[in-house]
Amino acid sequence: MTEVLSTTAICKRFGGLQALDDVTFTLRSGEIRALCGENGAGKSTFVKLLTGLYRPDGGVIRLDRREVSIESPRHAEELGIGIVSQELSLAPHLSILDNIWLGSAETPFFYRSRSLRQRARAALATLGADNWDLDRPVGDLALGEQQMVEIARLLARNAKVMILDEPTATLSDVEIARILDVLRRLRALGHAIIYVSHRLGEIFQVCDGVTVFRNGRHVATKPVAEVDRDGLIEMMLGRASSDMYPPRSSEAARQGGLSVRRLHIADSVRDFDFDAPRGKITCIAGQLGSGAGLITRALAGLVPGATGDVRLDGAPILLGSVARALRHGIHGIEFISDDRAGEGIFPELSVLDNLVATRLDRHAHAGMLSWRELDRVGKSLAATVTIDATRLPAAAGVLSGGNQQKILFARSLERGAAGVLIMNEPTRGIDVGARADIYRLMRLFTERGHALIMMSSDLEEVSGMADIVYTVFRGRNIGRYEGAAVEMERILADMIHPSGVAGAAA
Repeated sequence: MTEVLSTTAICKRFGGLQALDDVTFTLRSGEIRALCGENGAGKSTFVKLLTGLYRPDGGVIRLDRREVSIESPRHAEELGIGIVSQELSLAPHLSILDNIWLGSAETPFFYRSRSLRQRARAALATLGADNWDLDRPVGDLALGEQQMVEIARLLARNAKVMILDEPTATLSDVEIARILDVLRRLRALGHAIIYVSHRLGEIFQVCDGVTVFRNGRHVATKPVAEVDRDGLIEMMLGRASSDMYPPRSSEAARQGGLSVRRLHIADSVRDFDFDAPRGKITCIAGQLGSGAGLITRALAGLVPGATGDVRLDGAPILLGSVARALRHGIHGIEFISDDRAGEGIFPELSVLDNLVATRLDRHAHAGMLSWRELDRVGKSLAATVTIDATRLPAAAGVLSGGNQQKILFARSLERGAAGVLIMNEPTRGIDVGARADIYRLMRLFTERGHALIMMSSDLEEVSGMADIVYTVFRGRNIGRYEGAAVEMERILADMIHPSGVAGAAA
């Protein structure tokens, strides 16, 4: 394998923050290299330097052993460096062909030439998608297929170095397996790939080597075969790898909680029953598209048309409308979406404003907000979820995914009577250090007498955190497991292809 990309003594500072310090890195053809580290370790800054969004303060970048200065994202593309980000950059109403060539420097005004169409077709064929209709709108494709269009875009533009940043964060297990197969195919063709992911299992499945950043510095680069999961986590955190998951409560379930009977969502979920007792973490486990996410959203009042008998401590919960439920005086259920930016935080508001945003009525007197009281409550909540008090004035949108999730947790902790917290994919896009904090907060929540319901497609997370698991396949309740019976193998079998389930819910 020949050297394709290297950096020597790369540095980057933002004000008083040294984001990268003396980073040396080498990538060869036919290699998939994992880039790991906690949020804030310098991974994103490094990637932005390689793709022309930032300029280094010092050091050297070489492509094919030739020193280069990457002036802009377009220049990076011209040099053969491309990126597939976690957030897709596709135009859903345009065709596959349009998206492959959208924004390309070499695309002429009248670009529908035969040669560009042939190159797009060849790129898709490399990925095993040679039978796709190039004129089909991208919005009609599944998420995994859209990721393949992103990769085909890089291939069509002759990218020598491909950077994949959390490419599987929103995909099902089947789609993830397809993307990993595509990466193996690209490696065999000699492409050099940098793979950024918080999903450690994928790193051991597909990567040849792993590079770890910590606090802006290069800590180590090792062959994947010489590293195990605990050793990798230890390199990332800079301390001995302790148990990621807090111990389960040995106490019996408390009285009360949420009872769900005959939950029905047209064409998606049929007659789903389950119970979520207080003091326990109950998991609804299913792959993307199984209906698991719809079940939890329906319980939060976010699915119009959902029907069923749902009760909290015996009191009925109205489905289908959050506003209608509140008008009837029903409360006690809170929801944390897997889409933190779109349905969770207010990114432009401060951390303090976000912490107290849903409880303003509790801190108003005669219609006037008590800013002193809000400041006190915000600081107390920040301390409980280990958010640095100096971050309270900062915009919530600039925080890491882990800290954003802590904000949403803190909102749920500031309440009177114990209720129910529902979480969809609680640690999606969160690094291993912040995951341990989130898991600790989940246990804290149940220890305070709340019921916690989580929907997760992460099998390790399910087996590590759930006290009770209900598995979902095509909108149906397949199995229930509790305590020692919560095993990854059983849950995976139910999620992928359980016996005796023929059709989708209707």
